[in-house]
Amino acid sequence: MNIADIATQDYLEVDVGTRMGKVRSTFENGNPKGIIVVDDGEYEGVISERQVLQSHVEDDAKVAALIKPSRKAPAPTVDRHEGVRETARVLIEGNATIAPVFEDDELWGVVTDDAILRAVLENLDAINVADVYTDDPITIAEDDGIGKAINYLREHGISRLPVLNENGFLTGVVTTHDIADFVIRENQRMTQGDRVGDNERMLDVPVYDIMNSPVETTSLETTVREAVETMLEYDYAGLVVTPKDDDREVEGVVTKTDVLRALTFTEEEQMDVQITNVSQLDTLSREDIVISIEEVADKYAKMRVHHAHVRFHEHKEKLRGQPLIRSQIRLRTSKGQVAGSGEGYGAESAFRVALDKLERNVLEMKGIRSDEEYRGQLLRKLNEL
Repeated sequence: MNIADIATQDYLEVDVGTRMGKVRSTFENGNPKGIIVVDDGEYEGVISERQVLQSHVEDDAKVAALIKPSRKAPAPTVDRHEGVRETARVLIEGNATIAPVFEDDELWGVVTDDAILRAVLENLDAINVADVYTDDPITIAEDDGIGKAINYLREHGISRLPVLNENGFLTGVVTTHDIADFVIRENQRMTQGDRVGDNERMLDVPVYDIMNSPVETTSLETTVREAVETMLEYDYAGLVVTPKDDDREVEGVVTKTDVLRALTFTEEEQMDVQITNVSQLDTLSREDIVISIEEVADKYAKMRVHHAHVRFHEHKEKLRGQPLIRSQIRLRTSKGQVAGSGEGYGAESAFRVALDKLERNVLEMKGIRSDEEYRGQLLRKLNEL
């Protein structure tokens, strides 16, 4: 299947010279999937609501400050006759929900994550949420401030946080859109003289005041089709995963991105590796990353890696011109999920720290599996006495 029939020419466009304040207001007023950025009519890139929220760019700055494609990783584009698998990969690696579609080297329109998911909906009956979800999600407490929520969203590159009460039970969800909605609304209410002080107080507002409640949940046994239908019906980017008989306990999160990632899986022997924010790679190449992860996976011969996701996030801090970067590696394997993360100055340094942590976690998982097997053997022997 290609995207020729699901791409659309209905999209929003702004010039690189547009003020960021206007762009933020556009997301509030129209809630678009993303906005195409042009420079004198020529395509420059795409910006999303999450990207706007997680940036440190001020309202008076120009959109150009947020669009920085490099030679090594230019702004992503999709041919109008490209397949769904490759298009899904472009969205994931660009950390985006919308991709520009070109025909004969000319910008033709856009394709969204929703359009792709609707197109493949019938095929999603074959897998369950357990096959694609993310376990051990980042959560936040009801009385934690919005500032803390923003930091979590930035640091982990996510778009939603399950909210827990003092007993650790799920009571709500706060998303990038909820925060953007609140911040924009409050900024419009403030006067210029009050803005600095009020901005600081705004960050202390508890997430309880802006979270969505009750929470739309799903379970590990639910088909991905059912989960996606719920997301599309309520215009949610994700759902909280809870036990089938108890929607207070958080087991994980399943998002549209998780489902798109599953669409890119192949039956090939070569490991499927996806990289989010590839523009931050410096001395590393995709091949370097694949080889390094394969070497770690091989330390546990019985573990087959189905999919690897590597994410880079750049902080403002720098050392001798090198930005502080956080790298996260998550493997979906035949033995379950395993991850590692770390920080360093430059993508390669951060990746090596994360890889070292991943290796230790893989070996720990190997030890746990061995202990479980030994315990099982011992119990069987005792039962035979």
